[in-house]
Amino acid sequence: MRYGLLIAGLILIAAPAHAEPRSVYVTMVLQAFAAKVECPGTDIVYQGMVQKAQDMHLPDGTTEQVRKAIAFMHTGGKMGEKQDDDLMAEVAVATQATDMDQRRLGMTSWCATQKAALAGLIRNN
Repeated sequence: MRYGLLIAGLILIAAPAHAEPRSVYVTMVLQAFAAKVECPGTDIVYQGMVQKAQDMHLPDGTTEQVRKAIAFMHTGGKMGEKQDDDLMAEVAVATQATDMDQRRLGMTSWCATQKAALAGLIRNN
């Protein structure tokens, strides 16, 4: 039993830190773009998004893939590019969650919340 606990502890120590799921990042980026559209005087900090993806240990190019997927979905395919099915599903879920939050909180409260939660990804003009 003692050796089992020792081995389990060593495995935990040796296991690489798991990056946050991409879906968390997709939601943050979608909310940043929604804040740009819905919240007066708000703009995107693209480099902040790239830095956040790096901080979350996501693969290079993730920010651009997510941006293209969001644009494609929210313009009915007129802008952006369709991405893999998993990413498109993550954008759809993030869109539904954001819409629900906006209705639940109201736009004024939602915008105030996003300005605090997305510091570094959005800025006030």
